[in-house]
Formats: sequence, structure tokens, C-alpha cells
Amino acid sequence: MKSVSKLKTKILFVCLGNICRSPLAEAIFLHQLKIAGMEDKFSADSCGTSGHHAGDNPDSRTIRNARKNGIEILHIGRQFMVQDFNSADMIVAMDKKNFSNIQSLAFQNGFHKADIRMMRSFDPEAQLDADVPDPWYGGDEGFEEVFQILWRSCGRLASDLTKSIPKQTIEKP
Repeated sequence: MKSVSKLKTKILFVCLGNICRSPLAEAIFLHQLKIAGMEDKFSADSCGTSGHHAGDNPDSRTIRNARKNGIEILHIGRQFMVQDFNSADMIVAMDKKNFSNIQSLAFQNGFHKADIRMMRSFDPEAQLDADVPDPWYGGDEGFEEVFQILWRSCGRLASDLTKSIPKQTIEKP
């Protein structure tokens, strides 16, 4: 894994519109790192492969669900850019379609060694290639399901990256 700076490793979470899943993953990951006292070692950002919601706040249902679980989201939507391959140490896609789009962009632009992963490859309760479902068309239960998936996945990601955060340190809300 390449290092953006000598101080912080940058993780970039990516979904389609950057208003539901990826900003929530970013906020959860940063929250868990803060709880573990590791926020000085990592930074996180999120974006979407589509630019339809660039400049928008996260979906109000995502914000409401995050707050219900004690997480604040401070993010403005943006689209994934080729420059993200240079600034991110790891790019984490929420689903197979966005993973494929990012991989194609990486190969087209000479970033053959980009560290691109699937979010649920870190979920101890999922198969490696499982998607984080898009809650956009569903109700509150879909947003809660996504929160729980991202909580587990981000916890394992943080643990894998730091090797010093015991998995029990970050309790489920």
C-alpha cells in the first residue's frame, strides 16, 4: 500500500451517487478510528462514480439513520476522479458495478496497481463479492441494514489496517 503522506493512510469509499452508502462508510470508519484513538493515522473520503449528486448533501434518510446510531455525517457529494488513484491508498467500492467501473478507469489510465477492494470483503458475515445494497428505493429498514453492514465492514477494515485495534474495542451501537 502506497502512502499519501508519511502521517496518514487515505481510504476512499465509493458508491454510485455519493449520498447514501459511501458517505456513511466514511463517517462510520472515522468514528471507529476515533473511538480506537487511531484517527491520526488515517483519513477518509467518499465519492460516487456518477456526478448526478455532486455538490449535494447526503440523503436525509442516511443522515437520520446515522444520527440514530450516534454518527454524524459531514460530507458534500463529489464524483470520482482519475486523480483519486494518486491520493488514495485504498479505494473501497460498495458494489460490483462500481468496483468494475473503478477498475476499468484504473486500467485505462495506467493505475494497474491501484488497491481497489469490495466493502463487504471486510464483512465477517458476507461472501467476499457481496454488494452493500443500495437503500435508495427502500424504506428506513434498508438504511438500517446498510448501517449494520457498514459498521461491521468498517470495523474489520480498521482492524486489518491497524492490526492494533482489537475487534472488541469498537462496540456496535
